[in-house]
Amino acid sequence: MKFTDSVTVAGKPRRTDDGYLIVTAKCVRTGIQMYTGDELGKPEMKLVRVYRAPEEVFAKDSLQSFSHTPITIDHPKDQVTADNWKELSVGEVSTAAKQVDDWIELPLIFKDAAAITQIEAGKRELSAGYVAEFDFTPGVTPAGEAYDASQRSIRINHLALVTKARAGSQARVGDSANTWGAAPIPATIDKETITMSDALRTVVVDGLSVQTTDQGAQAIDKLQKAVADAVKKLADAETKAKTDLDKKDEEIGTLKADKKKLEDAALKPEDIDRLVTGRASLVTSAKALDSNIVTDGKSDADIRKAAVTARLGDAAVKDASEAEISGMFKALTNDAQPNDNVREALRTQDHSVVTGDAWNENVFAAAGVNLKKGA
Repeated sequence: MKFTDSVTVAGKPRRTDDGYLIVTAKCVRTGIQMYTGDELGKPEMKLVRVYRAPEEVFAKDSLQSFSHTPITIDHPKDQVTADNWKELSVGEVSTAAKQVDDWIELPLIFKDAAAITQIEAGKRELSAGYVAEFDFTPGVTPAGEAYDASQRSIRINHLALVTKARAGSQARVGDSANTWGAAPIPATIDKETITMSDALRTVVVDGLSVQTTDQGAQAIDKLQKAVADAVKKLADAETKAKTDLDKKDEEIGTLKADKKKLEDAALKPEDIDRLVTGRASLVTSAKALDSNIVTDGKSDADIRKAAVTARLGDAAVKDASEAEISGMFKALTNDAQPNDNVREALRTQDHSVVTGDAWNENVFAAAGVNLKKGA
């Protein structure tokens, strides 16, 4: 698609010794330019925001296309080619184009005397004629500006010396009598053509409709998203705090229940008395079966097993359950007599005939009784 664009002359033109006119110009800047929809084949759109990305404007092929680009008087109807260059060209871009900030800087040389005369007479506005691929895919620039379409594969064809560019002598806009291609809308333009309201967008802020520019709408949208994010974070924090509090309450309830269980399980004085009495009774019963049974440090089950083993032997308790051993112990203790040292001594005393009181003394001595006088 064909386009024209402003060419800003930078610095004062100067003559060479050969009479040529040399001047430096800037054109095809990066960023977003506004076009009318009619010029771009989109009559349903009053304004079209067209984005020129830096990587497209300053691409190697784009910059190389400016080298030795011909300069014409007004825009020709067709592209300048080798077939018509001789009759159309009055000068050229003398050396390589280069990037300066957001613009392409061009060193120009006018060689045609008639063209130089026109320039000196006041025809000093320039317009760049170029071709580019046009993509009507909307997007947002890295700076956050929204656009409706973009230019790609920018290739310069010529620069035109025109009498009156659309934007005046500072911003040179391609708009000669022979319209070569679509041109961006300058900052100042007839309100009958494009009104400010056409360039405004309506956004809703807290239930109110507000008209603003695209940049303003983007800023409002960004702020609204930031507010929404902040509200969500606050709600999430409140939910988490409540969840954490409920969890702590649950932990406190569990601790209280555990404390009550421990208190209920704790031994009361009467329980301790009962356990002591029961233990003493068990030890006494076991000793009644066998006085040599060791009870210190033994469990109740171990004491019962030792007592049953002492009376009935190992075979009786082998493979027997604790309940069975407890039953055997109970049966044995029911028949057992309390320890009687004298009776035990009489049972184990040697009954050989001894003289006088010797036998009696031996028996009682075995029973731990001293029968000597004065004892």
